[in-house]
Amino acid sequence: IMTGSSRGQTPSLQSRRRFLRQSMQLGAVGAIGASGLWLPARVAAQSSPSSVVEIDTGRVRGYVNEGVSVFKGIPYGASTARENRFRPPQPATAWTGIRESVEYGPTAPQTLGSDGQLAAGQSEDCLVINVWTPEANSNRKRPVMFWCHGGGFTSLSGSSPSYDGTNLCNRGDVVVVTVNHRLNIMGFTHLAELGGEPFAHAGTAGMLDLVAALQWVQRNIEQFGGDPDNVMIFGESGGGRKVGTLLAMPAAKGLFHRAVIQSGPTIRLASAEAGTRQATSLFEQLGLQTGDMQGLQNAPVERIIAAYQAISRTSSFAPVVDGDALPASPFHPTASAVNPDVPLIVGANRTELTLQMRGDTEAFNLDEATMMQRLQSILGDMTREVVDVYRSAEPDASPSELFFLIVSDRAYVVPCTVIAERRAALNAAPVRSYYLTWETQTLDGRLMTPHALDIPFVFDNTHAERTVYGFTTGTAEERAMADKISDSWISFARSGNPDTGKLPDWPVYTGASRQVMVLNNESQVVEDPIRERRQVMQRVLNLA
Repeated sequence: IMTGSSRGQTPSLQSRRRFLRQSMQLGAVGAIGASGLWLPARVAAQSSPSSVVEIDTGRVRGYVNEGVSVFKGIPYGASTARENRFRPPQPATAWTGIRESVEYGPTAPQTLGSDGQLAAGQSEDCLVINVWTPEANSNRKRPVMFWCHGGGFTSLSGSSPSYDGTNLCNRGDVVVVTVNHRLNIMGFTHLAELGGEPFAHAGTAGMLDLVAALQWVQRNIEQFGGDPDNVMIFGESGGGRKVGTLLAMPAAKGLFHRAVIQSGPTIRLASAEAGTRQATSLFEQLGLQTGDMQGLQNAPVERIIAAYQAISRTSSFAPVVDGDALPASPFHPTASAVNPDVPLIVGANRTELTLQMRGDTEAFNLDEATMMQRLQSILGDMTREVVDVYRSAEPDASPSELFFLIVSDRAYVVPCTVIAERRAALNAAPVRSYYLTWETQTLDGRLMTPHALDIPFVFDNTHAERTVYGFTTGTAEERAMADKISDSWISFARSGNPDTGKLPDWPVYTGASRQVMVLNNESQVVEDPIRERRQVMQRVLNLA
């Protein structure tokens, strides 16, 4: 069993960056602990062996559970250790005989245990893929739903029970895929200027892993009953950021045909210059001469992760705009036109940061003065103007609710709206936008509409064994939400149109009309539902 894996004076740029980095890191840390529902686990009721499927590297056998054939931990690439470290993914080694694929594979290196070794279940041999299918070895060509896991670009894995694809398969006759890939310093250290041509793409290696996984889908998914010409990539949080980044990568062109970004705003990524400075600090942490690539490849992985932990106190790791694998940022200054013909759904949740800040008792009990003090450190000279706009737009909100609306709009909601705007401005494939306002009763309802709340509805995993953070308990109301949302995602995967008759007809988003699907028990289409808040926050973010 894999048990590892699994965020007035004008404030300085450094303090603003620190706040955003902390909010991302808190999300990642929280996802590993507490309920433990993000951690890989053995699935119960492995009722019978599946049929054997022959892929390009050998034969695999999984198990059948609830009528769905499940294949776990299939290698789609070679180990990324030693000579493959910081280099593009290499082909998986073929095997003889039948590979039993009933357990999740290793998680990418990300944490150290108390003994200084990699936490259990983590390994550089982490390029593995999981498949759920209603029927392997069939002539049916079902839509493929390819999930990119959350945890920023730094942590977690595709092995969470929350991502179990069984219910999606049974509900929509689709094939579901999840994947592990390199993260953090192992996947996003820009070494092109320091290591030369062999390491030209080290700053995007973790994304190139995802490209390799999508190429694996193209070669093999038909054997699992999937259609390689109908692949939807989707993801939440860091997974949504990965989806946005794939939209900007030439190597991914043609490998997917729809995309969904859930609370994953990646508008602008780091420059090569910034990436080189970060890489230089890695050599310094390891006591190596800058550019000593042999030393870097031979260093124990534990030393590199320890260096990552030190560097990440002041700097976060994410894909680098290297001018080649990633020619430009996904949505800055405009949306990338690399994959313009891919229909997109993008959206976010009303109070995203209640999840990341759920341990901050004071934040949930703010008075006006403390709210203003907290916001001053984030918004600086614009604090009073922003609060006045939000107070006018949300007159019944408590100081704590107002605070969470402001910081959630800043970190997630408004950047996702900007993605919709800029993608729509390409005047190519249709874009649709959503805003989730349904409230969980977790922690007596004080989390309201937190980050990751959409996951149990998208995967139709509202019951306790597979939900995330205990957000849902399988009530009739929750199952009704999942019925509408998961069916919409399945319909979008199948045809590029999310309309099923269970939600109002979902219009295309444009900069002129700004039609947004507000998701709740009674969902409705609203034009620019947070107009005043959006306008002032775009000015704060310099995204107007």
